[in-house]
Amino acid sequence: MEFLTEFGLFVAKAVTLVVALIVIISVVLSAAHKDKGADSEDGELRVRKLNEKYRKLRESLQARLLSEPERKVRAKQVKKEEKARNKAEKGKAKAGDTTETPKKRIFVLDFDGDIKASDTDPLRRAITAVLSVAQPGQDEVVIRLESGGGLVHSYGLAAAQLDRIRSKGIHLTACVDKVAASGGYMMACVADRIVASPFAILGSIGVVAQLPNFHRLLKKNNVDFEVLTAGEHKRTMTIFGENTDKGRQKFLEDLDDTHVLFKEYVGERRPELDIAAVANGDIWFGRRAMDVKLIDQIQTSDEYLIEACEGADVISVAYQRKRTLPEKLGLATSAALEHTVWRLLSAFRSQKIQ
Repeated sequence: MEFLTEFGLFVAKAVTLVVALIVIISVVLSAAHKDKGADSEDGELRVRKLNEKYRKLRESLQARLLSEPERKVRAKQVKKEEKARNKAEKGKAKAGDTTETPKKRIFVLDFDGDIKASDTDPLRRAITAVLSVAQPGQDEVVIRLESGGGLVHSYGLAAAQLDRIRSKGIHLTACVDKVAASGGYMMACVADRIVASPFAILGSIGVVAQLPNFHRLLKKNNVDFEVLTAGEHKRTMTIFGENTDKGRQKFLEDLDDTHVLFKEYVGERRPELDIAAVANGDIWFGRRAMDVKLIDQIQTSDEYLIEACEGADVISVAYQRKRTLPEKLGLATSAALEHTVWRLLSAFRSQKIQ
């Protein structure tokens, strides 16, 4: 009975949500037509100094460990030190003192990859901004990379964006905390140095293609499907038509050629690799990946950046596209629906156990 009640509430919420969304989307679309072309700016560059982030975390914990009187004394001391530091910097700027050696800067970029490498455009814009100020031979770029791979052409473009950094003579480090496989590793291998956590997944240097075929189903129901092409290899495989051995052979040849290009790309950027041993589609976890030279160091991105803060200015750079209201509503709806489904599944499991 409790399960039926939960299910009824779920249906009522779903219906209410759909009706509300229809009304809201109608209003939004109407407003969008009125405001179309009002603002051509589609995003903004966000810059944050990570040295300050880590410093504040440390000071926050230190303050909580102190007694109330000690905390007050410490707060006054920190404020005094900060004031003295700012005064000294202003004095140097006013006097035009440029004798101090410029501090190394480490620019931190993030890439969270899906099958289409949708983060490529924000990455491209962030790289363009960084390259306009980074000093070759002095500064460094760190890419925090997470991706299980996807479309060849999409990840080829993403990797080419990272190649822009190396071609300018700027040291590039790739940090992998969870996974950089297939297209993800294609991007990681561009870096001068790859740092990965102990159980990060790396490798999968291979190519895969799969597609269903409904030809027999259509034939059984007396449905004809015709594919008309100009050019012998214009369509080697089809979902609805009848595939031939000749078409399959050509498709496999294309896959093999793509794999060869992938291996050549990785081999050129990591010449110390035994490419024949690692380019068989297998994956390796962090420590095993280091054994076969897929990576250079075992360390999390947090460890790497916190250590870097001791001798450099570490700056996070991210380009964030402005989401339209319909997109925001879509994300909110998706999250609400996912939450509701999980609640329903949990209720069903509880009912089943009882």
